[in-house]
Amino acid sequence: MGTSCCFTRLIVSLFLLVCFAANATMVHGQGLHVGFYKATCPKAEVIVRSTVGSHFNSNPSIAPALLNLHFHDCFVRGCDASILIDGRTAEKMAEPNLGLRGYNVIEDAKSQLEAECPGVVSCADILALAARDSVVLTGGPSWSVPTGRRDGRVSIASNVNFPSFRYSTETLTKKFAEKGLNVLDLVTLVGAHTIGTSACQFFSYRLYNFSAANSVDPSMDPVYATQLQKLCPQNGDATARVALDTVSPHHFDVSFYRNLRNGRGTLEVDQKLWSDIPTRNAVQHFLVGGGSNFHGKFGSSMVKMGNIDVKTGTEGEIRRICSAIN
Repeated sequence: MGTSCCFTRLIVSLFLLVCFAANATMVHGQGLHVGFYKATCPKAEVIVRSTVGSHFNSNPSIAPALLNLHFHDCFVRGCDASILIDGRTAEKMAEPNLGLRGYNVIEDAKSQLEAECPGVVSCADILALAARDSVVLTGGPSWSVPTGRRDGRVSIASNVNFPSFRYSTETLTKKFAEKGLNVLDLVTLVGAHTIGTSACQFFSYRLYNFSAANSVDPSMDPVYATQLQKLCPQNGDATARVALDTVSPHHFDVSFYRNLRNGRGTLEVDQKLWSDIPTRNAVQHFLVGGGSNFHGKFGSSMVKMGNIDVKTGTEGEIRRICSAIN
């Protein structure tokens, strides 16, 4: 047993070494750097932090909403705040985005920044900063956010091809790889579900008539399945929301990963992170670290994601209001 244990640890270590080496080669997005607004709008980050904190104090559920908004923005046309643009055919009208919230928080911060330093701070940067501040408010790590993004002028619903809740880990890994994110980034970023929620419609198929052989998804802990059935009755409200981490839904910790180990992943795509060996190794790494490994890695993966196809320099624009192009 000792030899087997050591061998397993060796495999996990080698896997993580490769992933961390890949991360080490990551550079900031072109033109982005920490403290971009130091001279042009020195209070920028303070204003965003204060705005997010004010909304959080009134409604703590805004934290995962803002974090999710940043994810959904970056995975379509890059981190250019195109998710914020209004319009009948804009990104926010695509089905995967219909449940997104937090637009009012970004607009609130933007209006204050426009009063402080007009035409300087982009909506894309506000999104990135608000995501970081949301994590901090829920007990998660802080990190330095490289800024200097500019806002996009295009937002098209048909461009939205956000990773599905029914993807295999292989498909999900490929989707993340297309954005320059590796397996460790994938498992790290999905860990944001520790403070997230999901509508019943995205997992209730796992609870009723799952297959000809199983009424309930056999990868799900039976006791947990019963709990979810009470929260999401078969003919109940499909839009009702359930915490993805029922142990500590408002605290940014590793209990989400413990849930996966125990068959208590709410979304099928989350539970599959435990079924596949490469992703399971990363989950185990975060569990062994007792939270420090997860917190330490989350910031760097967020920075990496925040660099996806950014616009800088003379590209795009600085919107006056975040919901419309100038």
